[in-house]
Amino acid sequence: MATSFQTNPVSLKDLMRECHEGKLRLPDFQRGWVWDQDRIIDLLASISEGFPVGALMTLDASGEVSFAARSVEGAPAPAKNLDSYLLDGQQRMTSLYQSTSSKTAVATQTAKKRPIKVHFYFDIRAALDPTVARSDAVIAVPEDRIIRENFGRDVKLDLTCEEHEFDALYFPIDRIFDENRWQISAAQWMAQDPIGRQDKWAKINDFAEKIVNNFTSYQVPVIKLGKDTSRAAVCLVFEKVNTGGKPLDAFELVTAMYASDEFHLRDDWKARRERLITQKVLSKIEPVEFLQAISLLYTKQRRQEALDAGLEPPAISATRNSLLQVPLAAYKRWADKVEAGYVAAGKFLHAQKIFNSRDLPYQTQLVPLAAILAELGVAWENDAVRQKLAKWYWSGVFGELYGSAVESRFALDIRDFGVWVKGGAEPQTVQRSTFEEKRLRTLRSRLSAAYKGVHALLMKSGAEDFKTGQAYDQAVFFDENVDIHHIFPEAWCKSRKIEPAVYNSIVNKTPLASSTNRMLGGVAPSSYLGRLTKGNESNPALSSDRLSAILRSHEIDEALLVSDDFDAFMDHRRDRLLSMIEAAMGKEAVRESMLPVGEGDGYYAEEEMEDAA
Repeated sequence: MATSFQTNPVSLKDLMRECHEGKLRLPDFQRGWVWDQDRIIDLLASISEGFPVGALMTLDASGEVSFAARSVEGAPAPAKNLDSYLLDGQQRMTSLYQSTSSKTAVATQTAKKRPIKVHFYFDIRAALDPTVARSDAVIAVPEDRIIRENFGRDVKLDLTCEEHEFDALYFPIDRIFDENRWQISAAQWMAQDPIGRQDKWAKINDFAEKIVNNFTSYQVPVIKLGKDTSRAAVCLVFEKVNTGGKPLDAFELVTAMYASDEFHLRDDWKARRERLITQKVLSKIEPVEFLQAISLLYTKQRRQEALDAGLEPPAISATRNSLLQVPLAAYKRWADKVEAGYVAAGKFLHAQKIFNSRDLPYQTQLVPLAAILAELGVAWENDAVRQKLAKWYWSGVFGELYGSAVESRFALDIRDFGVWVKGGAEPQTVQRSTFEEKRLRTLRSRLSAAYKGVHALLMKSGAEDFKTGQAYDQAVFFDENVDIHHIFPEAWCKSRKIEPAVYNSIVNKTPLASSTNRMLGGVAPSSYLGRLTKGNESNPALSSDRLSAILRSHEIDEALLVSDDFDAFMDHRRDRLLSMIEAAMGKEAVRESMLPVGEGDGYYAEEEMEDAA
């Protein structure tokens, strides 16, 4: 059903009253007030001249969409008379309420972000002078209403009482909708010296007519969304109108919706996150990803229930729209299972030798992985299931399938994997994944998921450190600061005029401890191999047989390092890495020998593909 809305002008005075009475409030996904002093001055100046300052957008609070809401900052705690949520215009309404309708100093900031508290005044003389820019007639006065000079030692202007305001011809903008009373007091002040104060009285009257009336008669266009507006529409509308700030995410919207049922999603998520990030590989988990995993399981359940009832089944989904449709009851049902799924995902990734979020090929692939593991429960510990899970995971990594348009793939994964475990067809992620040998030539940095995948597979295949001979378990990985380093050192390659696009390929890199990499230095491989077999006081020598075994664990032919034959090494190791990838994916790669003549020749110098690691 289409969203209904109306656009009508509403007086600024009425809007301020609605903010004060709590009839117009902010949904809790609206972020804090951030406008600085200069922007507030420009806003006040624009209204004083009758200029448009943009439309507001509100949502009827009597519909199905219910948010936890709060008052505009500075307004009293709301009573139970909410009429509308303010979706767009928070900054303007907060600035206007605090400066025109609250006697408390406005807590704002300077252009340099220094916090200040001020009251705003019109300099009446300047406001009536056509040669003065109206913004220059709006004056920010300190919280105590005294302007000082000479480093605070001398009082320049004292506005602490009405008489001082009248005499200085400074009008307090927080009296703009109560100007009649201020003017009555001014008339009484004038009556004490009618002749001496006549000119100032005339300016006060002129100011009321030309400036104050612009505020009291000012109309703001308000787009009012009807009570039939859906959650998805609210989210979309807010995204479209909130282009100036940080994009709104679904977690904030869901948080506000659950808060209306007195459930504090942000606190619940904070506790879960603290438990999950004890595994470093999960340290970058985002709340929206957690909600996506829940949505996958919830929508799959609804789909199965519809099929069982002979009804049209809804789609399995993890889109933002679907996240907004997850009811609180579903969140409570699935949250613990999804958390357990993420814990299991961390264990699975450790088994694949992925220990750190920095080395995680795809952060996005964690979503279906956690959902699959949540659904499997302890069954994932079965060896046959683990093998299938690994095949699916590496198919996604080396097929480079989780870089974009990932929500649709999430849905296919959660739909297909359980069927596969029970003897059905392979998931589409496995079926559709391919890897081409020539891709190994262009994998040069962590921007690529496949680059990080090779790094992990080498460790999983048993790679041992060149110097210590240790396999890379979790303790060694972190204690020895293991990272991926050049085999033919960069300095040596540069001295041989080898192109960076060639020597920076993953084919010429392998996992090594940082101390080992420093020991290798920038010399030829034949030289550093000699160091390893000779040893010294701090580094005992390795036997020739042991060194050969260590190099084989990295898919390296020792003879090619001894001879410093870079080209032959690259050809041999590329073939070995390709076989390793084929074993992980459970299928043959597209080898260059299969390509038409010329298509696979030479090393590729194009820039690294950015695969949304």
